[in-house]
Amino acid sequence: MQLIRTRIRKFVQARDAVAAIEFALVVPILITLYLGSIELSQLITVDRRVQTANGTVGDLVSQRKGSITCAQLGQYFQASQAILAELPTTTLKQTVTEVSVDAAGVGTVLWSQAGPNGGTTQITNQTYNLDPGMAGISQSSFVIVSESWYPYKPLLGLFFTSDIPLYRKNYFVSRYAANIAYQCP
Repeated sequence: MQLIRTRIRKFVQARDAVAAIEFALVVPILITLYLGSIELSQLITVDRRVQTANGTVGDLVSQRKGSITCAQLGQYFQASQAILAELPTTTLKQTVTEVSVDAAGVGTVLWSQAGPNGGTTQITNQTYNLDPGMAGISQSSFVIVSESWYPYKPLLGLFFTSDIPLYRKNYFVSRYAANIAYQCP
């Protein structure tokens, strides 16, 4: 009986390999945090790129004076896709819409065009619901609405197992406070 007590006491007091056991307990947590931070930072980077691509198209269209052609708008969509760099752009959907806002802040769609990979276009002459702040500052003016949709595919698939839909919408007041006619044959 004394022998058993002695061995139990030695086992409890033993400090050999404590660091190895602590390391084995902590490493899975650290690896999870590391891989999760990589996945999250990639998601944030892609979201920012989608925002930049979306803003680029809307800003370029809002700078036009008088009119814009199909070819010019197509070039703007191509330029915005280049912002996504090494990411696949076949799933990027974009739409540019011009809205006429009356003195009461009510918007009406003048034209709407989807990007090369599609997008949700608005019906011409239909009422467009602007954000209240945008409706207030753009009364008796024209607004370019740029929208982008992109499904983010997780790098590792360990934390996010399915695609995460990213959506961005930007408003731009026409720089020349005039209609930008869309000319597409």
